[in-house]
Amino acid sequence: MASIQVGIIGCGRISDLHVPGYQAVDARIAAVCDTDEACAQRRREEWGVQKLFTDYRDVLADPEIDAVEILTPQPLHEKMVLDAARSGKHIALQKPMATDLAAADRMLAAARDAGIVFRVTDNYLHYPPIVRARQMIQDGLVGTPISIRIKMISGGAGGWEIPPQAWAWRMQEKAAGRGMQTVDHGHHLWATAWYLLGSVERVSAWIDSVDGVIDSPSVIMWKYKETARYGMCEFVHAADLTIPSNYYANDEWIEVTGSRGIIMIRRCTGKLQAGPGLRLFTSGGWRHYEDLDTDWQAGFSGATHNFINAINGQEAPLLDGPQGREILAFALAVGRSAQKRRTVYLAEMDKRFPDRYARRQKKRELRQQQAHPGLLARLGFGRKDAAYAFQALELTESLVERYDPEVAPGWEVAVDLHLLPQGDCPETTYHLAIQNGKVALTTGGGASKPTMTLTVPAGTWAAILLGKRRMETAFLQGHLKVSGKAEEGLRLKATFGM
Repeated sequence: MASIQVGIIGCGRISDLHVPGYQAVDARIAAVCDTDEACAQRRREEWGVQKLFTDYRDVLADPEIDAVEILTPQPLHEKMVLDAARSGKHIALQKPMATDLAAADRMLAAARDAGIVFRVTDNYLHYPPIVRARQMIQDGLVGTPISIRIKMISGGAGGWEIPPQAWAWRMQEKAAGRGMQTVDHGHHLWATAWYLLGSVERVSAWIDSVDGVIDSPSVIMWKYKETARYGMCEFVHAADLTIPSNYYANDEWIEVTGSRGIIMIRRCTGKLQAGPGLRLFTSGGWRHYEDLDTDWQAGFSGATHNFINAINGQEAPLLDGPQGREILAFALAVGRSAQKRRTVYLAEMDKRFPDRYARRQKKRELRQQQAHPGLLARLGFGRKDAAYAFQALELTESLVERYDPEVAPGWEVAVDLHLLPQGDCPETTYHLAIQNGKVALTTGGGASKPTMTLTVPAGTWAAILLGKRRMETAFLQGHLKVSGKAEEGLRLKATFGM
């Protein structure tokens, strides 16, 4: 297959990070384009490119160009994408994809009609620690994800030099109501939150400013769709602080908490924190991942590889057009929430009367909440666990298959489990022993002085093993009695995935 010929449209500061990725794929930069001819000429010489243009339409008219990487300010995106799609060029578009959802929809339609690859570039989704974190979540290393917390800090000094024209267009974005941090840089963080934990249902935002320009300090919270899963992001601008960085004078760190573990990601942009870029904490302690590239540029190279592979049909583009639109809706909802001083549903961003939709949605949720069982019922009082009793013995005897020695390495324990008769299950006693990384289960009592003894009705124990009842709830209700070292119960729960 012939090498893919790419035209770079927009040769500003950020292009420095996009270009290296083309050195390791079956593609080459065949043309550069910038309205500043001196800038384009400098890039042409730096990158060893043959063709130079000052009008992007000349790039699109070149039959030898297969694809374009558009690295211009977002107000210019729609016209360029529509023209590029009509010319049949594959498109990688700098985030955010547009300034409003209507423009995004026109771009999506044009790309769909042209049958081209259309990808919105967000390097964070290809940053090695974030990519590995997503795989860890999918592999269940943190159990059921519960929350994500993101901290972004920018300083008054540090990092590389920003050309004046780069600040100029960002100031225009600020004047139009799209914040430099919560929309422009925020796109990275909203995309990461989506990439790691899924689609968002609604957001609440408080956006302030210390200087009338930078939209910080800010706090944004959101709820994910169809699950009790939440996120929070904090933006802080420390004007008198120098942030160590090879790039922009800012840095971020991310924490994902699940039912059985915590993931910590750091050094997304800058170099504020030393040590591994990715860490995992479980009941077995900390695990450090030292084998990952934590240079910010690595995400740009990964994004470039994804674009070329997508053109070659080897993988799906990330973000594809609809995904890019979803992240744009997230970013715009953040701004609307701060302006309206209320929670904003992402679905209302497509409604003709968004305020009416939000009011109706809130009323609908209140009705659903009132229809839910009361507090005592939700805690399990009155629950007929006896219906599960017939499964108690089989579930207990299969416990050894659920044992995960990596959760609590080196842990040694002896547990007597006394099942009280309930339903079809007779009174039964088991002895569970963990030693040297191996587990053994026998019937009857074991050690004369077990580390811990659990006494529980058979149906309640079966409900716990089926995931229908929490051990903590059963304990608080008095249905599960513990003697000995009760604190070992948490390790027991984690080690057997209860």
